[in-house]
Amino acid sequence: MILPSLLLSSVLLAQPQPESRPPNIVIMYVDDMGWGDLPSQGATGWEMPNLARLEQEGTRFTDFLVAQPVCSASRAALLTGCYPNRLGIHGALAPSAKHGIHEEETTLAEIAKSKGYATGMFGKWHLGHHKQFLPVHHGFDEYLGIPYSNDMWPGHPVTPKNWPPLPLIEGDETIEIIEDYDDQDVITRRLTEGAVDFIHRHADEPFFLYVPHPQPHVPLGADPRFKGSSEQGFYGDVMQEIDWSMGQILEALDEEGVADNTLVIFSSDNGPWINYGDHAGTTAHLREAKGTTFGGGVRVPCIARWPGHVKAGHVNDTTWMTIDVLPTVVNLLDADMPQRPIDGRDATAVLVSEPGASSPQEVYLFYYGRNNLEAIRWGRWKLHVPHAYRSMEGRPGGTGGKPTKYTYGVKQGLALYDIKVDPGETTDVSHAHPEVMAHMLELVEAARADLGDNLVERTGTGVREPGRLPQEDKPDQG
Repeated sequence: MILPSLLLSSVLLAQPQPESRPPNIVIMYVDDMGWGDLPSQGATGWEMPNLARLEQEGTRFTDFLVAQPVCSASRAALLTGCYPNRLGIHGALAPSAKHGIHEEETTLAEIAKSKGYATGMFGKWHLGHHKQFLPVHHGFDEYLGIPYSNDMWPGHPVTPKNWPPLPLIEGDETIEIIEDYDDQDVITRRLTEGAVDFIHRHADEPFFLYVPHPQPHVPLGADPRFKGSSEQGFYGDVMQEIDWSMGQILEALDEEGVADNTLVIFSSDNGPWINYGDHAGTTAHLREAKGTTFGGGVRVPCIARWPGHVKAGHVNDTTWMTIDVLPTVVNLLDADMPQRPIDGRDATAVLVSEPGASSPQEVYLFYYGRNNLEAIRWGRWKLHVPHAYRSMEGRPGGTGGKPTKYTYGVKQGLALYDIKVDPGETTDVSHAHPEVMAHMLELVEAARADLGDNLVERTGTGVREPGRLPQEDKPDQG
């Protein structure tokens, strides 16, 4: 029997509710998950029912790109709407780094705060580990997580033994040390619990929640409840815990009655670290992986849900990139754009799959290393300029958390690929399309003039300095 009061509540909830405020924003940004790691994109050996639910209630974007195929650079692009090399952020900042995000750069969290949002982050930061660079000094009201990758500690078999212990930070203070693999195992659970608590505490006000899980980056860690839960092994167990984490967040949004007015985005910072073999994911049909500017490195999973706005049960192959997220949020929140120039463009039309919506940008740039321009994307065309890259050359990766060595210095010559028919970047069609080549080489020169290119010893006019430690605060060593 349904009580009259409960029946009335159900009727009221079923009726369209006026939107009295812009949407809450939840972004889960996992680490090193490959394009092929979603079951809907070919993964086998593990189940992800909560991400499947997100797909059923939202849109899966199959041509979503990151600006660079590596940790710090990728996160800088997402959070600022800028190519990371414009900000002086390259590669993955080590524990010895003495720089980070500049105080004058505007983050997604600062955009949200400008509109009265509560802002919380639970996960891996990697934009500077010294106090002035931490999230609570760049727009986040609260933060719980690790300051850089979880392998940057003495316990990982292939990292320097003189690196400091891995800290767990709350606010801007270390509250614990990640001592061993048992501590690694519970990070995903603890971050999820923090994120869920944040939703419950702020459900009566607009909020921005950023959950950049350190997993499935090696060393793998999974709560004991998930160890042995998948058919694949440890990596599959980790993927199933990440899916559980998304499920917990979706459940909290449902419990608080705010799911319909919350934009949820799930993605990854770059492709998988494939030389770790059975402790890494897959790129499916894409070429190479993390650490390269081929599709396997820069094309990542992406799912978005916002009931009534983002199309449900839909697959969208329009190209867009992490740099476009910030200006899209600016539009959704009716906020002001950052004062400093950014590279991203509003992708709202793509996000909601408006009929005929096209990519928000004419061209996307792919830098890597120390400001090396390696490739550009113009619609269906992708041009690689000459550069060297690391490759597994079809060899199997390592086992049990120990990697196989890459072959370094593999040469990539000037080549044009038609991504629409050749997403694996296997067949150079430059000779068949001289007019495309001519235009894309002009785009390359424009990029070099703006952002520079160390491969041809060019200095760009649009590059800004990162934040740096004051001289008196610099430690003697990392």
